[in-house]
Amino acid sequence: MTTFVDRVVLHVQAGDGGHGCVSILREKFKPFGGPDGGNGGHGGDVVLVVDPGVHTLLDFHFRPHVKAGNGKGGQGGNRDGAQGGDLVLRVPDGTVVQSVDGEVLADLVGAGTRFIVARGGRGGRGNAALANARRKAPGFAELGEPGDRLDVVLELKSVADVGLVGFPSAGKSSLISVLSAARPKIADYPFTTLVPNLGVVQVGDDTFTIADVPGLIPGAATGKGLGLEFLRHVERCAVLVHVVDTATLEPGRDPLADIDAIEAELAAYGGLAERPRLVALNKIDVPDGRALAELVRPDLQARGLRSFEVSAATHEGLKELTYAMAELVREHRAASPPPEPTRIVLRPTAVDDTGFTVTADEDVYVVRGPRPERWVRQTNFDNDEAVGFLADRLARLGVEDALAKAGAEPGATVRIGTREFDWQPSVYAGREYLPGNRGTDYRLDEASPRPSAADRLAARKARRQRPPDEPPLADAEPPLSDADPAESPLSDADPAESPLSDADPAESPLSDADPGGSMTGDADPSSTLR
Repeated sequence: MTTFVDRVVLHVQAGDGGHGCVSILREKFKPFGGPDGGNGGHGGDVVLVVDPGVHTLLDFHFRPHVKAGNGKGGQGGNRDGAQGGDLVLRVPDGTVVQSVDGEVLADLVGAGTRFIVARGGRGGRGNAALANARRKAPGFAELGEPGDRLDVVLELKSVADVGLVGFPSAGKSSLISVLSAARPKIADYPFTTLVPNLGVVQVGDDTFTIADVPGLIPGAATGKGLGLEFLRHVERCAVLVHVVDTATLEPGRDPLADIDAIEAELAAYGGLAERPRLVALNKIDVPDGRALAELVRPDLQARGLRSFEVSAATHEGLKELTYAMAELVREHRAASPPPEPTRIVLRPTAVDDTGFTVTADEDVYVVRGPRPERWVRQTNFDNDEAVGFLADRLARLGVEDALAKAGAEPGATVRIGTREFDWQPSVYAGREYLPGNRGTDYRLDEASPRPSAADRLAARKARRQRPPDEPPLADAEPPLSDADPAESPLSDADPAESPLSDADPAESPLSDADPGGSMTGDADPSSTLR
């Protein structure tokens, strides 16, 4: 059964934001209660936190799919939805977070280091938050934004001060078992150690960690044996110790050849040339081993390598070796810069940054930007009023002007995020939103003859302006009282054409009327209206 895992592929899904609520207050004695739809809750984040008590990625090996909590939807009565809970994943110290393509996203070193690997989606605003002076009772709400969904690779690089490297069965596990409290598996066959082992060594006032890396063989840097999987564990080591088997009986092997082979693999892996080296000539408790160690000591000194003759079985020479390792670790720590607290980096947006770009991809104009894409994701396209609200926001942001400058014509295909639609600037340009039935927008009706606010203003100005051929008031024609009698339409009118000239008195409705002007026929004159 696998007990150590140092590389896993994690399928991460942050929580989705809750939808906003569309609600209108209906209460006795409040005929115009107004909108009271609450906002949706934000989705939870997926957070990685370094825990010193965790030493392997085994948990993620068995549960590679993780998901944070979703935000709850808003409700009427101005009640906002609950926030989704964050999912905190505890990882070992030295975990490297990478994308599937190999891009390093974070290097988690130090207890308590946090990294948000996936952010939760925003909750949608309810119609109460969308109301304004012009749109007093919106008939729509924003949808919740989906959370991030991605795959990441977690790689564990052990954080140790000293790394033990060497051929299989060189005695590395035996050495770490007597130098520390670690109890690795020890046997008399190659590749007994299949996973790195960490131990803590205390020498006087110095304390450091030591790592036992599985055996390396020629070609390990290219994937041969187990070296490719575990060479990364020595990247963080400040000191490398060559553990050499001086009692090996394999033909063609000797301490110098073993060191040359391991150094070639370390050079092929890269990044380890500047690390200080020590050589531990192990198994001197065997007579042939002691003789061979004394034989190769001058050659090692000629190469500038400090060597120590040790025996994991009898503990001979281990004190000198541990003090030498502690000295090199102390020098490395003194030369390293002191750790600085994490700085908060502020990156303000440039003044001329519009927040989006418009590019032509064959016959499709693609609008890219965090705000336009988020607005599209949060729009309910089944609601015409919501679509009109989205169009107004895009127009205020300058998307329509940018499309026109890019050469887009009415009817061109525009893509924002995962949505494609035909661009019709005449539907929105210069047209003012006027409230109508909730959930509708008259501007989306192409056959609507209703003029825009700009059209009504232009018509009003045209009515107020005097025609250019109309004379001023001083030169206007005199009124009819002072006009020429010859031009009067009633001056020389033919009496026969007058409708009242020869009218029969009997036909006149007032011919036999009472002189007193009574409106009641035979009524007494005293009762007439005065």
